[in-house]
Amino acid sequence: MGIRVQDHVEKFIFWARWLLAPMYVGLIVVLFVLMGKFVWDVGLLVIHIINPASEADHGQFILDLLGLLDLVLLANLILIVLFAGYENFVSKIDVAKESVDRPGWMGAVDFSGLKIKLIGSLVAISVIELLANFVELGTHETEGFPTSLFWRIIIHLTFVVSGVMFAIMDYISDMRAIKAHQLHADNPKSEMGSSNSSI
Repeated sequence: MGIRVQDHVEKFIFWARWLLAPMYVGLIVVLFVLMGKFVWDVGLLVIHIINPASEADHGQFILDLLGLLDLVLLANLILIVLFAGYENFVSKIDVAKESVDRPGWMGAVDFSGLKIKLIGSLVAISVIELLANFVELGTHETEGFPTSLFWRIIIHLTFVVSGVMFAIMDYISDMRAIKAHQLHADNPKSEMGSSNSSI
């Protein structure tokens, strides 16, 4: 009786992973919103360029381009979370298995690799934001160094240090797994003997 109850509980726990599926579908909705924002910003940029009444402002043009690039990087980040998260925690995407357009990293990114890709994307987005702030700082004359920009630099450096620490921890973990595998391959008989003696 206890085994049957345990089986039902474990099946229910395993089924619970599907509760994440609506969240990933919600990320697709966010992608549509970002696409609409991107198209709107591109339209405004084109109107600004072709409008003869508007003054040629090189700095503002660069800021608008950086804003578009920021949206693209954010969409890439969402797509990484969507694909890797769904395959790691919900189910394999079988419909993409035979597709020639299947990304090379899809299905090969585990939870550890997902963390590295996430922090890498955050660093890239932070770089774009910082670059936009520096361009704006050069375009508009300001007295002194803005406090908000100082804190943006601190946050960016925090992302960078966090990414390096994640990579170091993953490297140490991988090296330990490789050494354990080599030790097991070199001394399979000794491990069997120790297990038999313990029995």
